[in-house]
Amino acid sequence: MKKIIMTGGGTAGHVTPNIALMPALKEAGYDISYIGSYNGMERGLIEAQGIKYYGISSGKLRRYFDWKNFSDPFKVLKGYFQAIRLIKKIKPNIVFSKGGFVSVPVVLAAKFCKVPAIIHESDITPGLANRLAIPRSKKVCCNFPETMKYLPKDKAVLTGSPIRAELFGGDPNKAIEYCHFTDTTKPILLIVGGSSGSKVINDSVRKVLPELLEQFNIIHLCGKGNLDSSLDGLVGYAQFEYANKELTDMFASADLVISRAGANSICELLALRKPNILIPLSAAASRGDQILNAKSFKRQGFSVVIEEESLNDKLLLETVNSTFKNKEQYIKAMNASGQIDSIGAIISLIKETSI
Repeated sequence: MKKIIMTGGGTAGHVTPNIALMPALKEAGYDISYIGSYNGMERGLIEAQGIKYYGISSGKLRRYFDWKNFSDPFKVLKGYFQAIRLIKKIKPNIVFSKGGFVSVPVVLAAKFCKVPAIIHESDITPGLANRLAIPRSKKVCCNFPETMKYLPKDKAVLTGSPIRAELFGGDPNKAIEYCHFTDTTKPILLIVGGSSGSKVINDSVRKVLPELLEQFNIIHLCGKGNLDSSLDGLVGYAQFEYANKELTDMFASADLVISRAGANSICELLALRKPNILIPLSAAASRGDQILNAKSFKRQGFSVVIEEESLNDKLLLETVNSTFKNKEQYIKAMNASGQIDSIGAIISLIKETSI
């Protein structure tokens, strides 16, 4: 049996594509081990899959001043030597990295141990962690055609993003029951603010709830610590910090989605053919990757985009109404997208590159 080490962490976007690949990897005969940070959010997600998990020291490499910039390089160095020991112990045929800073020492250690590494970059432009790891990789998978120009020509492979198979098996009736919606004739608006929630989106939606509820039942995934108890019991409104197994049913029930523009999230919306409004994280609070992702989807006719700086009550209501009214044109564009079999493409690449 061949062996693979997977790595990636820090956010759900660095973990869920790895999880999506696991059933196909097992079917292809790979024994899977995972290297992440000691106590990162990836640990619980991976251990829930029954996968062997190894924690290593991890530090963040920042573009701005922080006192931790003086100590974190030593954490990365420690993680590098820990990763070397693990690779020598596990003896994998290949390493697959989804990015995040915990992945950097693992990819560097794989190069040292002469084990090939494949990287997956979700966003249009590579993040800092992947930029550090790309020179040590054999191949770099990406989601967007626009990304190819930022990658070495001999390494770049357009694969798209692996989508969890269970997302396609949702039951809308289960979501309606779970959310206690009584008027089942209303369409459902699903609001997703990312794995940690979005205060901007939460506040904007709640300001116009009375108007939105005239037309929609609303499922609001608002992030940990962001529930508003004053809205408990409001007819047609169901709020949750997050959703686990219920998410597939919620996606199945949704007629329209408001979302951040993380690459994996929007690729799931494309795969599920869900009309959507994207509100990307502002450049002031990020490196601007979500803005580029959103612009790409808008350009291809898959999404409507509201810039965070422009968001207001009137614009939100007008955009929801117009997008829902014209939802069929977005579904048509997504149906014509010629989406890649991402899992199949990546598994083939792993087989070809394994030693």
